[in-house]
Amino acid sequence: MHIFTSVTANYVPKARVLAKSVKKHHPKAQFHLLLSDKQPEWLHEKSEHFDSIINIDELSIPNKQAWIFKHRLVELCTAVKGFGFQEIIKRHNPDKIIYLDPDITVMSRLDSITERLDKFSILLTPHQTEPDTDLRAIVDNEICSLKHGIYNLGFVAIRNSDEGRRFADWWAKRLEHFCFDDIPNGLFTDQRWCDLAPSFFEDLLIMREPIYNVCTWNLTQRKVTGKVPDGLLINGQPLCFYHFSGFDSGAQKMMLDLYGKDSPVLYELRDWYINECSVMGQDQYGTTPCMYDCFSDGTKISKSHRYIYRKDPALATKFPDPFKVSVTDSFLNWYKNTYKDSNIILDNIEYHELLNLYMAVLNDVTLIRNSKSYKILKALGIMHV
Repeated sequence: MHIFTSVTANYVPKARVLAKSVKKHHPKAQFHLLLSDKQPEWLHEKSEHFDSIINIDELSIPNKQAWIFKHRLVELCTAVKGFGFQEIIKRHNPDKIIYLDPDITVMSRLDSITERLDKFSILLTPHQTEPDTDLRAIVDNEICSLKHGIYNLGFVAIRNSDEGRRFADWWAKRLEHFCFDDIPNGLFTDQRWCDLAPSFFEDLLIMREPIYNVCTWNLTQRKVTGKVPDGLLINGQPLCFYHFSGFDSGAQKMMLDLYGKDSPVLYELRDWYINECSVMGQDQYGTTPCMYDCFSDGTKISKSHRYIYRKDPALATKFPDPFKVSVTDSFLNWYKNTYKDSNIILDNIEYHELLNLYMAVLNDVTLIRNSKSYKILKALGIMHV
């Protein structure tokens, strides 16, 4: 069994926690770190829980520097996942491969997953497996899944079969061209694509058991009891793996406060995870800058830089390495000269992003107001907006 995760350097401490948890339960598993960044001096493969470090430089991505530049960092780390499956198959030809997000920890053996891969070529887990009833939870969870993807691609597993490889190739090709955070236009990084997977691939299993991919987005239907870290139960069943999504942004704590109060042991689990990350170097290395976040002269790359470069294919031809800054012919100098007397393009981009956000919020409000629950509450005089 081969397992991999995808990170930039600042996420290595979390990836160490994940790798340690994998090795605890599966000492013979091969764990690969897919690194979309310069390998820092403090990351030594032989002293880690990683069996190999695969750098983005080693992946078969056409026009790589231009391709990388078009993606923000989260987009980049998700866009390489399909290529990661392909690279591991090419190098090791394993029977089974599992991808796990770096902010996941494995809490018990993965035998139930590997056994399913004996029968199916592709495994996915939905964000939710039971419908919510509370209006706030419907908005936070179900509508959120409609925007970000039905399946959480913090986990995906394939068997090295014809169908498994066909899925990996299809996903990699889609992510090569369309892995952006662009919800108004139907994309959210790598996830929305897999909404189509059950239609395209017959040999696919949707794992609905509550023990997989437990996170704040499904706590309304999952009662967590037991002891941290190895004795946790989900609706009475042993927890397989937990997903600490949104940890650094503060979203995890906010949603835990909303939906985790019936499972107080989750706060113990959160404290345990903070300590594990600290032991693995979070305090020292968790803010390590990514090499792809700046031009070669140290200038910060903005969303506008990436957006303009991505939207005009001619720029990729003219500046195949947009990171490189020279005195004369470079993308950054072209950008400065083109817009030196005007902020119209920059303003339009900000407006475009704000408009997308406004339309997304307006759509949410419309869905709520058209819902039967809202109409009932309004008729009862409980809703006044």
